Amino acid sequence: MIATLTGKVLIRGLDRAVIDVAGVGYEVFLTTDGLTRLPDSSEEVFLHISTQVREDAIVLYGFLDSEEKDMFLHLTSVSGIGPKLGLAALSGMRVAELCRAIAARDIKLLSSMQGVGKKTAERICVELKDKVGDLVAGGVELVETTGDGGPGASSTVADVLSALGNLGYSDPVSRKSLTSVKRRLGDETFYALSVEDLIREC
Repeated sequence: MIATLTGKVLIRGLDRAVIDVAGVGYEVFLTTDGLTRLPDSSEEVFLHISTQVREDAIVLYGFLDSEEKDMFLHLTSVSGIGPKLGLAALSGMRVAELCRAIAARDIKLLSSMQGVGKKTAERICVELKDKVGDLVAGGVELVETTGDGGPGASSTVADVLSALGNLGYSDPVSRKSLTSVKRRLGDETFYALSVEDLIREC
């Protein structure tokens, strides 16, 4: 099974991209946010991959963050949620928001996701309530900020993570470092800093 891919973006579509790895193009489906965060064709991208084997095809689903892949695997383990629906759910709601909704048993919010009805939302809460804690503990709450820092907060954090990744730092190390910086500086100062300043603080 393919677990990761490192290569350059050859083609970018509405719901997928082709990643060139040593001359071989891999078609990878991504979330809407994942597609917008892909670098241009001159830079390499590292993707966490979930390989789904069907009777007629092998389909790759890619994620820039390991937590997003973990949530995808959790979602698709729930009865009634396939890979396409899992990807659609992550396209409409960030991982931290999903974690909070599941922990709070917010059926209304969960059932607002594309293709998810009330019964499926209830199954998500029952089956995943004990699993989302690990994602939050891993630093996802910071990385998936949904606006507490004002407009652009999420993209700034994502840019910092991407830059740290390009410098050779793993996702968990980058997230823990950013979490420490945020706690040390406080929310107001943290979100006021530029990407370059945050990288220096790390």
